[in-house]
Amino acid sequence: MPERSLAAALAAGPVVLDGGLATQLEAQGADLSTALWSARLLRDDPAAVVAAHAAFAAAGAQVATTASYQASEAGFGAAGVDAAEARRLVARSVALAHAGAPEAWVAGSVGPYGAVLADGSEYTGAYVAELSVADLRAFHRPRMALLAEAGADVLACETVPAAAEAEALVAEADALGVPIWLSLTTVVDAAGLARTRRGELAADVFAMVAGVDAVVAVGVNCTDPAGVRSGVLAADTSGKPVVAYPNSGEGWDATARRWTGSGGLPLDAVPGWVAAGARAVGGCCRVTPADIRGLATMIR
Repeated sequence: MPERSLAAALAAGPVVLDGGLATQLEAQGADLSTALWSARLLRDDPAAVVAAHAAFAAAGAQVATTASYQASEAGFGAAGVDAAEARRLVARSVALAHAGAPEAWVAGSVGPYGAVLADGSEYTGAYVAELSVADLRAFHRPRMALLAEAGADVLACETVPAAAEAEALVAEADALGVPIWLSLTTVVDAAGLARTRRGELAADVFAMVAGVDAVVAVGVNCTDPAGVRSGVLAADTSGKPVVAYPNSGEGWDATARRWTGSGGLPLDAVPGWVAAGARAVGGCCRVTPADIRGLATMIR
């Protein structure tokens, strides 16, 4: 395990994050077509999860993000897994990350409420019209506590599409005393400003972390690489270290459950992200160990 804290490393920066865990699992031959996505393998093929983490660590990633993005009691329950087993599987995700990347910091992935719905709504945030901040806090609380208790160094509260869910995650982290990074999925408006998928200014959302010690970093993920710099600039106004880990630029068809278009991690853009304030850089969906190897070489 690293000798210093992730917060200390972020302050010095830059830190190399991993890439798309599900992408690597699929490359290894895993079937991720169910609603549980990569979380299914926590039960059915834990060795594959360890191997995927190891692939990113070998490529130079300094952070291993757990296979818990879509893991929750509700999600596992819909697949016939009882609550006790669901809790054990969420905790197992941390152990598997440690096993695959023993020299890395482990980030416990906390995906948005929409991830459990498995309908692509994490890219719209439409569900916040029906759920209160209190509802969202209650949903996220058990998984956040389990990941922290299992030994995650930080919780990656990621792909957050709306201000209300960000508020819930920050409030819950503060109440639990658990370190998190808060990462929005964003788009860029006509003025070049980053906005959440619900249309709120990202800078306004990041402003809510001021004075919250539990939030060790903020940033953007699962956004188009072309929009990363705008997201980083918005996040940098928070006074916190900034994380940036875009997808490949391809689009997700939630109905067909497949990726569309073409893309790739644009390594030539990375120095601009770092210059704009990014202190942790990696990739999200469709970003491979080969991409991370190139990123690590460039950063170091």
